[in-house]
Amino acid sequence: MSEIVEEINRLHRKVGVRQVEAGQARTVLLRRTYDADVADVWDAVTSPERIGRWFLPVSGEFRVGGRYRLEGNAGGEILECDAPTRLRVSWLYGPDPGFSEVEVRLAPDGEGRTVFELEHVAVVPEEFWDRFGPGSVGVGWDLMFLGLGLHLAGGGLGKEEAEAWQTSPEAKEFMTRSGREWGAAYAASGADAGTVAATTAATIRFYTEG
Repeated sequence: MSEIVEEINRLHRKVGVRQVEAGQARTVLLRRTYDADVADVWDAVTSPERIGRWFLPVSGEFRVGGRYRLEGNAGGEILECDAPTRLRVSWLYGPDPGFSEVEVRLAPDGEGRTVFELEHVAVVPEEFWDRFGPGSVGVGWDLMFLGLGLHLAGGGLGKEEAEAWQTSPEAKEFMTRSGREWGAAYAASGADAGTVAATTAATIRFYTEG
């Protein structure tokens, strides 16, 4: 099994709910430890030049109250920034995104290591959640964690290589395993077995066949 697919096992995943002003929100939380110090990890996730090397090109005003846009993906407002340990942004996608926020938290874990935690909180239409469950966003975040890990280790894929990899057997195996892990996290949150099985299958089909 390739090292890239093995990255799946480095992540802790948790699914939950939270009450926000806009209503009941769904939460997904991801946590893993990187072999890089806090300063380096913080720079990787806040420097526009570096974000474009491991995630997507980003533009905007990079200050609290400023707005940002990831190319072909989400955008929003920078809500809080406590360097080098905490960043909170709105994470808006589509014509009617509703409430959606992402918070990143960093903490040192011994010498030269960093615990990286990301929590995505969003009010999700019930019909969408009932169809796909947490894997709908969770698999995408797993891919983001993979890209960041490769970058921090001094590697990573160029744009053309990354696009080609997305349709490779290795990528499909990664996304399949990711979908299953999100199904397990959903089950651990109290979801019934039938719902977990149906949403996991739909998520895997979306990422591997869509």
